[in-house]
Amino acid sequence: MSEYYATVKWERGEQGFLDRKYSRAHEWHFDGGVVVPASSSPHIVPVPMSSEANVDPEEAFIASLSSCHMLFFLDYAARAGLTVNTYIDQASGTLAKNADGKLAMTEVILKPKIVFEDQQPSKDKVANLHEQSHHACFIANSVHTQIKIM
Repeated sequence: MSEYYATVKWERGEQGFLDRKYSRAHEWHFDGGVVVPASSSPHIVPVPMSSEANVDPEEAFIASLSSCHMLFFLDYAARAGLTVNTYIDQASGTLAKNADGKLAMTEVILKPKIVFEDQQPSKDKVANLHEQSHHACFIANSVHTQIKIM
């Protein structure tokens, strides 16, 4: 078993609070020293109470799924003797009401574009690597979100 930690830090400062017009900008601190500026999504809480420049939880959720899938894909490709030069995924997610009528990230679509060192492996080989990666990804295994790989 492994444990992971993150520190989420928000400070009110001089701004009001009870009027609910306070800034949602905050920071995510990780154990390696990385600090990520975060905020609520401007789609949920309008600017200026949200910061468009910061990462929001919905974006982080999509990036987490995409990153986990990619890391397994790279490992399985290497095990199969395939050299990957680049892997770019412009993933997207849909926030909608789930079966219980609650807002949830109901679908994430991964759209990886992969360039191999040598010739492109068959579509079946690549699909198999994606299937293996999807089943191995512990982030995907932790959520009920429908995940599609295009």
